[in-house]
Amino acid sequence: MSHVRRSRWLSPLLLFVLAGCSIRDAACGRQPERPLVLSDTQAAELKGEAPPVHEVAFLGDSLTAGYGLLQNEAYPALVARELETDGYSEIAVVNAGVTGDTSAGGLARLEWVLEPSVRILVVALGANDAMRGTAPGETKSNLSRIITTAKSTGRLVVLLGMEAPPNLGDDYRATFRAIYRDLSSEHGVPLVPFMLDGVAGVPSLNQDDGIHPTAEGQRLIAALVYPVLRPVIDDLLSR
Repeated sequence: MSHVRRSRWLSPLLLFVLAGCSIRDAACGRQPERPLVLSDTQAAELKGEAPPVHEVAFLGDSLTAGYGLLQNEAYPALVARELETDGYSEIAVVNAGVTGDTSAGGLARLEWVLEPSVRILVVALGANDAMRGTAPGETKSNLSRIITTAKSTGRLVVLLGMEAPPNLGDDYRATFRAIYRDLSSEHGVPLVPFMLDGVAGVPSLNQDDGIHPTAEGQRLIAALVYPVLRPVIDDLLSR
């Protein structure tokens, strides 16, 4: 059982018990040995208020938008369902996937995606860059600026990696693959190395175009993303 889910169940009375020593010291005119620090969720429960809602925004392309599927079949919606099942009632998911988007397009619309309520940004771009043969250095620069901008405003970031198609050659593919590993290391952000791992190239998991995942393929993407995203959410809620 995670710390976050335990803290969600703390009653106001229990919070007072946990805080009792510090409160009693202050009432007696003594300085507490250490300040009492509550997470946003604990503070809201102590006041009898609803916990704040924090949004996780998925900035991506058609793979994120759920091209050819219902909105609730896209992997961001499936991740949201897992969060709800696991009791993360103060987390909401925003699907900011746009069909055809590139890393440059994601950078251009980043400002309106980063609403004040967005606390975590999942960056899932690069597939269309690879399809167009965009210079890997350009893709890396765009993704780096997205990450830097989000982190500079206090957001947490998760990066979803992408692979280039085989027809672009081994050198291009290796260079493109390294973009995500390098960005994860340089910016200190969690990485899903390849968001289509186990899905790409599997006919039964892709639609007739051979590119966009079926509903089952989207479920496999969600299964890759959720274990990496969840610790980031736990970190956010413990602050």
